[in-house]
Amino acid sequence: MLRAAHTTWKTDTGRQRRENEDSAFARAPLFVIADGMGGAQAGEVASKIAVEVFEGGLPDQGSPVQRLVECAQTANRRIYEISSTEHERAGMGTTLTAVYVGDSDIAVAHVGDSRAYLYRDGELARLTQDHTLVEELVRRGKLTEEQAAEHPQRSIITRALGIDPDVDVDTWTYAGRAGDVVLLCSDGLTSMINEEQIAAILSDDSGLDRAAERLIAAANDAGGRDNITVVLFRLEEAGGDAVTDEPTIVGLAPASPAPSGSDDGHPSGVAPPNTGNRAGSATLTAPRPAGTIAPPPESRKRASARLARTQGHARGSTGGPGGRGPGRFTKPLAVLLSTLIVAFLVGAGGYLASRQLFFIGTNSQGIVTIYRGLPYDLPLGIRLYESFYVSGVPAQFVPGPRRSVLLNHQFRSQSDAISLVHAAELGQLAR
Repeated sequence: MLRAAHTTWKTDTGRQRRENEDSAFARAPLFVIADGMGGAQAGEVASKIAVEVFEGGLPDQGSPVQRLVECAQTANRRIYEISSTEHERAGMGTTLTAVYVGDSDIAVAHVGDSRAYLYRDGELARLTQDHTLVEELVRRGKLTEEQAAEHPQRSIITRALGIDPDVDVDTWTYAGRAGDVVLLCSDGLTSMINEEQIAAILSDDSGLDRAAERLIAAANDAGGRDNITVVLFRLEEAGGDAVTDEPTIVGLAPASPAPSGSDDGHPSGVAPPNTGNRAGSATLTAPRPAGTIAPPPESRKRASARLARTQGHARGSTGGPGGRGPGRFTKPLAVLLSTLIVAFLVGAGGYLASRQLFFIGTNSQGIVTIYRGLPYDLPLGIRLYESFYVSGVPAQFVPGPRRSVLLNHQFRSQSDAISLVHAAELGQLAR
């Protein structure tokens, strides 16, 4: 049977913050860390509410992960209610990472970009996944870890407690063993030093208390841009002597959650030509791109009228008196077939030509997307374009001065469109 022993925690305001908005709770078998956002007197309040809910104890019923999730959702509702009713605390929220030590494993519940790590046999393994814009781009293979570390939008989180009435909580269960060291930390640590540095510090045999001090010192030496909080404990077989500090609530770094979306293939802001109030048209979910769209192609009604006039002329000039000669149907049929063939060839040529045209817009979820074809919707739901590439960048995160340049539905080459969107993913449009 496992238990947590040799527990320690440390927190520091950092070198560039005036307030500490981190909170933590450490009392075996439960360990919690929360990183508040929303500014002083808001982020600090949110993180404290989160850990206070856990300090009150886990529910009696359910598995460890179910009990952790129930506490997280309770904290989310409390923070959301205060944020919604108290003007000075509107928009506050917090990350949350909670760990519960069971008889043979550890349960983890997680929201946001604080982290939990397991150090075993000289190897450091991350137990959580960040809910951030850049982490999503890394998971989708659009950024490397090195690029993510320097990305200008790396602080944008996509999930936190208190932002919405309900929250999705990620959970995991990991098998533990005696000698494992578990680290919980706010992003004030991981945004300053990398995992190799963390592992090197944890490899020192000078003890967990000294390791916590060295982790915070290393983050401050690297710039200390944020509050820094670490919680460390070592697992051992029950029966040994445990050294556990008293539980604490302490005070971290503001970040704004960003929406994420999925593509439905329809570029927001693409106007259907001459269709009136067509039901089912896409609603723009991000700032509408600047620029105008070229006039639509000739309508079907005019094309049909022209075809009818062509056929009428053919009928009036066929055969002998009254149109009863042996060539009564031959010439009209030949003209009709010729017209259809020409129309098909023109249409096919136009379609093939449009496959070489690309434009950039946003889909119905406001995500920057490359489309191939012409930026028009025809009646009966016919689209002259198709989704070619969906980025991981919401349009609202494209710098304002560049947004109208990027999202104007201007025709581009494939390479030009890809180059621009890739620059947006790397955060280089602001440069």
